[in-house]
Amino acid sequence: MASTVLAVIVGGAVAVMGLWWHNTPAIHGYGDWLTNAGRITGLLAGYGVVVLVALMARLPPLERGVGADRLARWHARGGRYVASLVVAHGLLITWGYAVTAHANVVSQSKTLLTSYPNVLMASVAGLMLVGVGVVSMRAARRRMRYETWYFLHFYTYLAVALAFSHQFATGAEFMNNAAARAGWGGMYAVVAAAILWWRLVVPVRSAWRQQLRVESVRRESDDVVSLIITGPRVQELATEPGQFFRWRFLTRDMWWASNPYSLSAPPQPDRLRITVKTLGDHSAKLAALRPGTRVIAEGPYGALTASRRSNRKVLLIAGGVGVTPLRALFQSLPARDGDLTFLYRAGRDDEVIFRDELRAIADRRKARLHIVTGHRAQLGHDPLSSASLTRNIPDLDRHDVYICGPAGMTGGVTQALRCAGVPGRRIHRESFEF
Repeated sequence: MASTVLAVIVGGAVAVMGLWWHNTPAIHGYGDWLTNAGRITGLLAGYGVVVLVALMARLPPLERGVGADRLARWHARGGRYVASLVVAHGLLITWGYAVTAHANVVSQSKTLLTSYPNVLMASVAGLMLVGVGVVSMRAARRRMRYETWYFLHFYTYLAVALAFSHQFATGAEFMNNAAARAGWGGMYAVVAAAILWWRLVVPVRSAWRQQLRVESVRRESDDVVSLIITGPRVQELATEPGQFFRWRFLTRDMWWASNPYSLSAPPQPDRLRITVKTLGDHSAKLAALRPGTRVIAEGPYGALTASRRSNRKVLLIAGGVGVTPLRALFQSLPARDGDLTFLYRAGRDDEVIFRDELRAIADRRKARLHIVTGHRAQLGHDPLSSASLTRNIPDLDRHDVYICGPAGMTGGVTQALRCAGVPGRRIHRESFEF
């Protein structure tokens, strides 16, 4: 599925280049070359921003076929390219027009902003897109709350709206080409409709039917709580162990936030359980929720499910609070005695959650459970290195491996598994980051 989606995205980019080629006469002179380079980067930026929005539209086929984690990585990487294209478009077009008009860049910039239709709006849109790209950089993202980062991303929609009319007003590919205008506008309209349907209509309709409420809140540790969510039609959500929802708790100070939390136990016909570690303002408030609080669950999302499995033996590797979806899989994955192994990595012993539950599941299912705590300096080795994994699990290359935890941990473990001979198609991972 992932390769098919990438092929479609690349095919669309090729079609955009074909649109430029079809509407471009012979190029003469330095200014013409610069201007056409600006046209190309502008078209690709206009196409790229639609792709970015579509990746985050929460389309069920993409979420389940590709995985929310991988889609988020594509979105982040693509955002850097689109921001670069937007900057390059503005600079190249201005420079090219200045060379052709025998003017300096400053005066040409003023002419473009004041005389060309919708260029000022497009410039504001470009600055918004670049700003969103800057705050999404890893260094900046670590210094802000999830809620701040989340709401800043809504400026992307405003930027797209501001820039859209500029493309038709000044784009040489669209001014005299009705078919191109229809196709380009249709692309934007389809993605906008998908956003409205899957991010607004479907969640509201589901909330009306499900009537979900908080039944109870249980503290697992000083900074981890579990919530039991109940409702008369929970089974209609058709969720699987390993998936997550975007949860909205309808209290005075939490209703506006929608945060992703995984199920930490297999779904029951009338209830779901999530387990959350305090990492920000929203998660910190969950411990104080009262029974009976109304809940909206948007989803399910994620592809870290049993359907990805292709081998008889399974290894689950959890890091920190990444244990939550894997604990649900540990209980529910079909496996014969000795075919299921759970490796749980935590920095300190008091950070281990579900210790008793995991031991009970391992005893009942005759599965292997390894809980490894302590930092590398204390242990004298890396328990998630290729050598350590191979030593503890001799037939490692015959396992399907599910990984969940911080991004650095999942990336390192994936590399270690590949070095140990585990094929990439048998490695299924999800990282907890935004």
